[in-house]
Amino acid sequence: MRLLRDLFKDFRFTLSFIVLVVILSLAVLSLFSPYDPTLWYVVPRDLPPSATYLLGTDSNGQDIFWQATFAVRNSLVVSLISGLLSRTIAILIGMVAGYKGGTLDRVLMFVGDSLLVIPLVLIFVMLAMMVRQNMTLVTLGLMLAGFGWAWDARLIRSMVLSLREREFTKTAVLSGTGTIKLVLKEYMPFTMPLVFSTLINNMSWAIGIEMFLAILGLVNLNIPTLGTMLNWALHYQSILLGRWWWVLTPVLLSLFVFIALYWMSVSVSEYLDPRTRIQRVGA
Repeated sequence: MRLLRDLFKDFRFTLSFIVLVVILSLAVLSLFSPYDPTLWYVVPRDLPPSATYLLGTDSNGQDIFWQATFAVRNSLVVSLISGLLSRTIAILIGMVAGYKGGTLDRVLMFVGDSLLVIPLVLIFVMLAMMVRQNMTLVTLGLMLAGFGWAWDARLIRSMVLSLREREFTKTAVLSGTGTIKLVLKEYMPFTMPLVFSTLINNMSWAIGIEMFLAILGLVNLNIPTLGTMLNWALHYQSILLGRWWWVLTPVLLSLFVFIALYWMSVSVSEYLDPRTRIQRVGA
């Protein structure tokens, strides 16, 4: 609670939190949608925003407002699957590499560094083309998680290397504390703020990659996401035909999500920075 009180003193964190609450509320509204998001021509086509259709309708005969609720929910599902699973991998590899050191550290960091230097976009495109027929939200989230842990594992490893040299580590080892207990009980509280910060960054990255693959048509376009909404809007040339409400909806929603996640990540990172914390207390 004290951590949250301190964070809410930052205007950027407060504003980003409010925006994300609104986005999450839209995602929850999808549970009450009167329409099946996979069905076409359930409402009149190409109607502008009105009291009946808040964000208008598209050329597929779908209500854009309710379609947007499903799109936000599914994009967040992909980002959460990618973020949480990649955080798990990053924590395990980073802590093991940092604490054990030696050959194991070099091997794990070699794998992680390899993922940092290879062009991941091309890898994602090739993998998406291979599993396009069976591409689901879970499949996409797992694919992103498998390549999204390397940089964060290196950050966690660096922190563990520092913690390993502290006196409490030596005391715990001399008292007979096992490796797993030491890592979970002593190191985890120090690394959790960093894990939370990198989780936010990874979620934003996952949504961006999903939109990129969707615009290329390499995902299941029948599953509404922010990317597939934008794909259909571009496919029907909504900009040229003046159907601005169709293309503007996914663009604005994605911008709000990106900016809110970025501000939240920056505010959390600055809060965790010891130099910023010293300035904040007036030292």
